[in-house]
Amino acid sequence: MDSPDSPLLTLPGAVRAESPNDHVAAHYGDPYGEQRALVRGEAWVDRSDHGVVRISGADRLSWLNSLSSQKVDRLSPGERAETLILDLQGRVEHHLTLVDDGEALWIHVEPGTTEALVAYLDSMRFMLRVEVADLTAEYALVSGSPATLAPIPGAPEGIAIGADTLVPRAELPELAGRLRWAGLWAYEALRIEAHQPRLGRETDHKAIPHELGWIGRAVHLSKGCYRGQETVARVHNLGHPPRRLVFLHLDGSVDTLPEHGAPVESDGVQVGFVGSAARHHELGPIALALVKRTVPVDATLMAGGVPANQEVIVPPDAGRNVQIDPALRRSIR
Repeated sequence: MDSPDSPLLTLPGAVRAESPNDHVAAHYGDPYGEQRALVRGEAWVDRSDHGVVRISGADRLSWLNSLSSQKVDRLSPGERAETLILDLQGRVEHHLTLVDDGEALWIHVEPGTTEALVAYLDSMRFMLRVEVADLTAEYALVSGSPATLAPIPGAPEGIAIGADTLVPRAELPELAGRLRWAGLWAYEALRIEAHQPRLGRETDHKAIPHELGWIGRAVHLSKGCYRGQETVARVHNLGHPPRRLVFLHLDGSVDTLPEHGAPVESDGVQVGFVGSAARHHELGPIALALVKRTVPVDATLMAGGVPANQEVIVPPDAGRNVQIDPALRRSIR
């Protein structure tokens, strides 16, 4: 189900975000100050527009392991993980961030994707001991810095998934007055800086995991079979993905940011599209984009008409024996 409007939209200065995040606030009047507070660990982000799914039952770990890209059958209680649901051609359909509490798997997913995910999972239960429930109406997602994968001291009481916490939705009004809040603009700027792709922003209908740098983080290369594994194995062992995720430093003299889906051009020829763009409190205007693998790494690009210099996230030779250098993933200071 879709999430309702967040009660935090009634806070002073709150400005509603744009679709698909229009149930939460883009900012509360001070986007740069909110970014700095989020970096310092002094603020939380209302992401209650995200879907929440709970999978219970004795077979839950081995079952999800057989359906998704990450190895989760031996997941320890409290251990955060990410996994993907792929189609038969290895294209990304769903991105799941999850934790097991010893009795059930708790999962949060992008806005608007919950119904399709639950329908797919229900169709694959067969006779196994699993139950799938959409708990979006009962639980809400609040987050710390997107670059922090470990639980944060002082987090609201709830289900901790790294820097994310699932709290009872009924408690949001009380939390609204007790915690300091940063808007989604702040979260997105730090997510882009951290080189973290987002389903539906940096992906399209033909995106595959290698293009986004999800190998390792959300894809295990030596686990058992799952739908779409053949494409993952073929790209890893025999070739390279057709596109690659890049980080863009945008020309700060231009007043506007490129919109999601805006063309990325090299020498007047379209070579990709803009995923997300934001104004960072230190780096200025930045973006993530998906471009053709063959685009030279030193080429100056035009992103939605804005000049941009690229920074490598997924290297052009990604695939066989080439892994993404962890040093290429930024750390939030």
